[in-house]
Amino acid sequence: MDPSWHHGIVTQSMDEIAALVRDAMVSEDLESFSELLDPGVTWGPPGARNPACKNRDQVLAWYRRGRDAGIRGSAYGVEVLGDRLLVSMSVRGSESARERGGSALRFQILEVRGGKIVNIVGFQDKAEALSYLDHRTG
Repeated sequence: MDPSWHHGIVTQSMDEIAALVRDAMVSEDLESFSELLDPGVTWGPPGARNPACKNRDQVLAWYRRGRDAGIRGSAYGVEVLGDRLLVSMSVRGSESARERGGSALRFQILEVRGGKIVNIVGFQDKAEALSYLDHRTG
């Protein structure tokens, strides 16, 4: 990928960032994913005033705890929607996945600023994620 220069700073297109997110999630490479996260990234449910994760270390710890508990996610789509990415994934090993016969679909909106992910919001339903996005951008 060939980053472009903007005001003397190397920047990447949203398509390039989407590809890096997809690669990191498919390979479950937390080191690569860590490089995509802003140090002050937040992660929580829609509308959370006090998100569960308030920085990169907390987000990575959340992923590690899930992995250590046997939960696996497989990203099958990363869509560019302006300055946000919609990540579609199949999750295995969680209680809700077991209730659904082995896997559960999950969706995340990743807000990107300055080439880094600054906010992650999780959803159980794609329509809910898109509705949230419409309210945030419209």
